[in-house]
This record gives sequence, C-alpha cells and structure tokens, in this order.
Amino acid sequence: MNILTVFIMAVGLSMDAFSVSLCKGFAMKKISLRSMTAVGIWFGFFQALMPLIGFAIGGCLHDALFSIAGAVSFLILLFIGLNMIREGISGGEEGNNPDTGFREMLMLAIATSLDALAAGFSISLEETDILLPAAVIGIVTASLSMIGVKAGSLFGSRYGSRARIAGGIILIAIGIKILYEAFIS
Repeated sequence: MNILTVFIMAVGLSMDAFSVSLCKGFAMKKISLRSMTAVGIWFGFFQALMPLIGFAIGGCLHDALFSIAGAVSFLILLFIGLNMIREGISGGEEGNNPDTGFREMLMLAIATSLDALAAGFSISLEETDILLPAAVIGIVTASLSMIGVKAGSLFGSRYGSRARIAGGIILIAIGIKILYEAFIS
C-alpha cells in the first residue's frame, strides 16, 4: 500500500470525526488550544487504534462486526444528535457547554472510528504492514479534528442555537450514513 493511497484513505476515514468536531465546536463560545488538542487526540487516537484492532482480528469476522459497528455508531450519534437538537430548541446554556470530558469524548471517538476498524480488516487481507497506515490515519484525523473544532466554534458563536440544531442534524445524518453503509456492504 503506497503512501498516497494511505493518505487518501486517512482523509476519507477522518471525515466523520471532522464533521463531529465541527458540531463540537458549534457548542463552544470560545475555544482554546487545549480543547482543540483534546478533541484531536481523542479522535486521532481511536482512529489509529481501530485499524490495529481490525488488523489483529483479521478479515474472517469482517461482515458480522461491521454491521454491528454500524448500528452501534448510529445509536450513539442519534442520541448525541437528538440531545444537541433539544438543547438548541430550548435555547438553554447547557448547549454552550464545551464538554470534552471523558464520557462524552469516549462515546464520540468510538462512534466515529468504527469504520477504521473495518479498514483494518481490509488491510489485513492485503497482507501488508498496518503500522504506517494506522499512524497516518491517526495524525490526519487529529489534525482535521482540531481544524473542525476551530471552524465549528467560529460558526457556532455567530449562529448560537441554530448551529447546535444544525450540528445535531448533521450527527444524525452521519449516523444514518454509517448504518446504511454497514447494511449495504
């Protein structure tokens, strides 16, 4: 697997994390390098870890685990998206909570990285090394997630509750896309 292929795969896999990072930024009035880095590390770490796990398990369980992963991702993103919509509609200050706490970030990181698990399965079928692809996927995802938080924050501070509602709709749409892809594959 050449480096260009790995990079293109990394960008593709990072798009869900980037979109969720945008939504995360919507809820932040002000961001800091620390919060951007925290989101980047969470998403980057899990995007790098999942291909390693998928590679270790191998292709034999690909279909069964991929469909389950899609359903789990969908449910997590649906729950978080509906909560963002509820907060946006209520106009309460809780929607402005820039929560990068353990529980919230763990759920989001797992939900957005399950497609990387399937990528690890695919890479195992090619009988190639997994370390470089996993590292590139993690670095690209961390970088794009940090950019997403910043961009989302700029947009969110300007549009407030409408941005939170839009973010919730985006998360639900991502969940539907993941579920759809899991069951048509």
